[in-house]
This record gives sequence, C-alpha cells and structure tokens, in this order.
Amino acid sequence: MRLAIKEALDHLAAIEGGPFGACLVRGEEVLAVAHNTVLKENDPSCHAEVNAIRLASRRLGTYDLSGCSIYSTTEPCPMCYAAIHWARLDHLVYGTPIAAVAALGFHELTISNEQMKAMGQSPVVIFPNFLEPECRNLLQQWLATPGRRIY
Repeated sequence: MRLAIKEALDHLAAIEGGPFGACLVRGEEVLAVAHNTVLKENDPSCHAEVNAIRLASRRLGTYDLSGCSIYSTTEPCPMCYAAIHWARLDHLVYGTPIAAVAALGFHELTISNEQMKAMGQSPVVIFPNFLEPECRNLLQQWLATPGRRIY
C-alpha cells in the first residue's frame, strides 16, 4: 500500500488525475505501480487500478492475474472493481472508502465493493480500511495541491 500511496503523492503536483494510486503484486513480487492518469490521457478509464492491471498484464503476457493482489489507496469504483474481477485477482486491499472521495466532489457511483461482490458472486477477497489514516492523509495533501481538478 505504501508504494501505491507514494505513487499517488509523487504525481499530485502534475494534476494528471487525482489522489489515487495502486500497486499490483504476486506474492512478494511487485508487478505494477500506477496512478490515475484520466486528465493526462483524456481517458476516463485511466484509473490507477486499471492502469496497474494493464501494466501487470503486459508484463506477464496474460489477462489472467490469478494469484495476484491489488492495493488501492481508495475503494475502487465499479469500473475498477469489474476490472479486478475480470482479471481474476485474488485479493483487493484498499484504504479509504469510496464515500470519502465522493464527499470531496468526485463524480463517484457510491456502490460499495462488497455490494458488487455479493451481487456478482465475485470470489475476490476484500480487505477494507488498510492504512486508512495514511490514505486519508493523501486526500488531504491533494486538497492542498494548487490547481487540483475534480472530474
């Protein structure tokens, strides 16, 4: 998680897409670390989790990321949770709940990952609120970033 937080912090000032980072691992091996690049790429699908899944899939040469886990600084949106499910990730570990970024004004669908897991009978094991204070601090640092944009 700390790699995901560092990735997001390292890119706050660039205003590439918000205070979001993700790190995808297999065991002790880091496969990908990414941040949100929606504004940089002008692509609404360039969330940190999707970017990390894309990087790891290219690195491994497969869409099937079974045996892997993803760490996300904020609870993934429905699009990202679906990508996590379709990539067959075993575990999702996140910091702040999606409601925390919705409260900041981000255009979020506040459907929880637990709701999506239950409705879709997804096997992804979810670990919420991991290092939540550090992830909330990331959001506070983003609030203090000059020129920040909400989308």
